[in-house]
Amino acid sequence: MSRGAVVVKIGSSTLVDARGRARPRVFAQVAADVAALTGAGTPVVLVSSGAIAMGLGSLGREQRSRRLPELQAASAIGQSLLLRRWEAALGRNGLRCAQVLLTVGDIHRRDGYLNARRTLETLLRWGRVPVVNENDSTATDEITFGDNDALAAQVAVLLKARLLVLLTDIDGLHDRDPRRPDAVPIAEVDDHRLLERLELDGSRSSWGSGGMRSKLVAAEMASTGGVAAVIASGHRSGALAAAAAGAAGGTRFKPDPRPLSAYKLWVRYGKPVHGRLEVDAGARRAVVGNGTSLLAVGLLAVEGSFAAGDAVHICRSGEPFAVGISRYAAADLRQLVGTRGVDEAVHRDNLVVL
Repeated sequence: MSRGAVVVKIGSSTLVDARGRARPRVFAQVAADVAALTGAGTPVVLVSSGAIAMGLGSLGREQRSRRLPELQAASAIGQSLLLRRWEAALGRNGLRCAQVLLTVGDIHRRDGYLNARRTLETLLRWGRVPVVNENDSTATDEITFGDNDALAAQVAVLLKARLLVLLTDIDGLHDRDPRRPDAVPIAEVDDHRLLERLELDGSRSSWGSGGMRSKLVAAEMASTGGVAAVIASGHRSGALAAAAAGAAGGTRFKPDPRPLSAYKLWVRYGKPVHGRLEVDAGARRAVVGNGTSLLAVGLLAVEGSFAAGDAVHICRSGEPFAVGISRYAAADLRQLVGTRGVDEAVHRDNLVVL
């Protein structure tokens, strides 16, 4: 049921005004588009920010706090306010929703990753619209997680969705700051090397924790997993429906024609990295050029403290070129540095070239 699904993420500053009040028009527009899509047989998952903003707004705060306990408490207040808004907006279109709260840890653990997929697929099979958000009231990582952008990409990939739509305040990507009069909109990205040449700053709203850079990271993540992505304005009526129909508007990212497997995507994006393995030139050539496992003989140094089964960056001259799951704890692996034999530091099945 999840195949062919559309995952849509809506940012805090799109859903909530400068005083922390919900924007009813945006909720209504998105809900109408969701109803049109589901009515045509396309399941939709909403990844909705806004809990912290609405919580702070209900307390009369007009700026996002920097203190983690206050952010978590505001989320606890705002989460129910946010869900009621979606229940009302979707309900007016004949739809019912269900809340799914995830933490970064749910994605980092393989069992949590698979369980999240089963839960979402079941809800879609039951005809409910999942409303996904980070469990901010207990999580410590979401505050720097990209305002749910990366979470939305993870959801799109684990569901094997056909499209990820990132609704924000700007109608897509521009070649420079869109506030500049000479900024040119970019309709489509099919060569991701283009992104390295763009003038992107870290600007963000007073409510949100992300920015255009986090949208690009999410789009890249989705593309690597074989999911097309669109960045568009959540203030433009019908933006979601237009993106799903392939119509012009915003910036579209083509899916990679050779996507990674779900497992390797989890290795690349789902597991936190706990260490670094510095390797020699021969090991880099073998891993990148021949697709081999990383052998201990090619190790030059082991950095960090990690256990067997943790993810590590594999580096040459300090620059990561791959990520993989170590077969050994850091202390044990240090004893194997440079040793000849067939000891595998990282097996090729558990390794992804970046």
